[in-house]
Amino acid sequence: MNRIEEARIFLKNKCHHAYRRELSKHEWSQISKEIADPALSMEDRAALRLKKFLENEKIIRHPGEKIYAWRTIKSFPDIYAEGEKEQIFASHYIHEQGRVCNISSDWAGVLAGGLLTRKTGNRARDITIDAVIEYADRYQDEALSNAVRFGAKHYEDALKLLRILHFSLWASNVYHNTLGRFDQYMYPFYKKDIEAKLITEEDALALTEEMFLSFNRDSDLYTGMQQGDNGQSMMLGGVDRDGNNAVNELTYICLTASLNNRRSDPKINLRVDKNTPLSLFIRATELTKQGLGFPQYANDDIVIPALVNYGYDIEDARDYTVAACWEFIIPGKGMDIPNIMAISLSEIVNGVIRERLSEAESYDSIFDSVKRSLSERAEADAKKLSPIYIESAPYQSVLMSDFTHDISEGAKYNNYGVHGTGFSDAVDQLAAVKKYIFDEKSVSKDELLSALRTDFEGSRTLLSLVRNNAPKLGRDDECTAIADALLNAFADALSPLRNERDGVFRPGTGSAMYYLWHADTLPAMANGHLPGERLPANFSPSLLVTDAGPLTVIRHMARPALLRVMNGGPLTLEMHDTVMRNQEGVNKVAQLVKSYIMLGGHQLQLNAVSRETLEDARIHPENHQDLIVRVWGWSGHFVELDTAYQDQILMRTSYQ
Repeated sequence: MNRIEEARIFLKNKCHHAYRRELSKHEWSQISKEIADPALSMEDRAALRLKKFLENEKIIRHPGEKIYAWRTIKSFPDIYAEGEKEQIFASHYIHEQGRVCNISSDWAGVLAGGLLTRKTGNRARDITIDAVIEYADRYQDEALSNAVRFGAKHYEDALKLLRILHFSLWASNVYHNTLGRFDQYMYPFYKKDIEAKLITEEDALALTEEMFLSFNRDSDLYTGMQQGDNGQSMMLGGVDRDGNNAVNELTYICLTASLNNRRSDPKINLRVDKNTPLSLFIRATELTKQGLGFPQYANDDIVIPALVNYGYDIEDARDYTVAACWEFIIPGKGMDIPNIMAISLSEIVNGVIRERLSEAESYDSIFDSVKRSLSERAEADAKKLSPIYIESAPYQSVLMSDFTHDISEGAKYNNYGVHGTGFSDAVDQLAAVKKYIFDEKSVSKDELLSALRTDFEGSRTLLSLVRNNAPKLGRDDECTAIADALLNAFADALSPLRNERDGVFRPGTGSAMYYLWHADTLPAMANGHLPGERLPANFSPSLLVTDAGPLTVIRHMARPALLRVMNGGPLTLEMHDTVMRNQEGVNKVAQLVKSYIMLGGHQLQLNAVSRETLEDARIHPENHQDLIVRVWGWSGHFVELDTAYQDQILMRTSYQ
């Protein structure tokens, strides 16, 4: 058994949990007193916290191990004095935990130049640099010590350095720390070593596999909505800053490493375009076949011009990566908050139908009301986001392209992202009203409104009509024009708004966890959706659509209006695992993905699932500890998910 397979087994059996400890009461009290000193600035406190954290970490080195760092401290004190946090939070808008999250560091710059070149004389930021260097030195690895100071020279050194930098980022109390364009910033080190014959491709694969395994060592200690929702996303492929194809040998090595490891981290994303060869889609589909729920695809032909329309420089737009899930951000230059709020599009449409249908003279008047309601909701919700408070993050600041100020104050890009949930159900409601109320006049306004008020009790025939026969997005052509109109209305509602940092509001088709939360409050809707039923995740057909094939779905969901709604949010398709059991099936799925890209689809993620396996996992979780599924923008172990997430996954249509 080789060292990589031994490392996989070690992680699978959670042997590393034996390294972990809680701080003693005395340690906790002493550290709290030092790092929550009111006489220090918040920036200094954050820096001191990282220093103390790394000083208290125990150094673990396994025989033969090349990629270091194992988390040994389970939890650590906060930087706020008693009552201080509550006072600050009471007078500010707080996004999530009030800390920096969901951004991508300037990994290319730090790996090439090391940390010493980033010293500016700022006390707090320089403290963090010294703390990370001292921590790296404790591994007694000369190559690592040199790399952390002056930059890496070789592929192995670059991997060691990235692990230390990324590990320390989690220790610094920021979270959802993404990995950016790994195959781009690592390629110069790989290429140099390959050309000098210092390593072989097999050596590079083993090193990459070990690096990828390292992201799973501590992931259960990282913050998130569920186990697995930790933001360790990685982008591969795409074009470079000059617009040239940047897919390289390391792109394929990374896909193979993820396939061989079969772990939930890092989450693999793949940038493609209309010129991407089918061979890359086939290699990626072989990874999808493993049931991990990735890679997630992003279409450069759509994303790059959309980002330029939002005000990003073309070179930066070409360099995009993703945040924790699927939101588009710029490495090293963005302090975008891509998930700051969500608007329930289904709720907006449902409210208009219930309140305005009785006096509406036409479908157009209904849609005009939807546009007004969207604008009013967007403006009202945006006003709630100021003044925002974000905790100082001196170490994260060191890792940005502009490291001369604290990143919590902003960066080159400071845009906000807005999720739009229940999009397909919103479209389907409008389609049902248009067809039956205004076009055919086969259902009266009073009949529909009465059914909605009673949750269709006593109106079972009407329920069957709107639930099963009414037009549905992803199946029926009547919905596509409505879908484009609603996407444009969403964009129009947000386009006049600016946040307090003079950033724009980016609408998106993602839902994050809101697809559960918003569904909990929805009453009966005109498309036959009943109270308590789930919404689809992200940009996917309603869960009521069970009779449309995948080709029909991708054709309907590749909407041209997506160019204006590009915060991120993928079409999600569930493929039964039998589809990819042979090479012919793998090739067909790869062709399906390529077709969606050619049609102008923006983002796509696939699950390879077996409903039978999922149902058995709920009954016998002990037999399915390694079963990984795609949830909304991340992958996690099915048996560790809350029941609500398991239910929604089981309700999705699985294409045979």
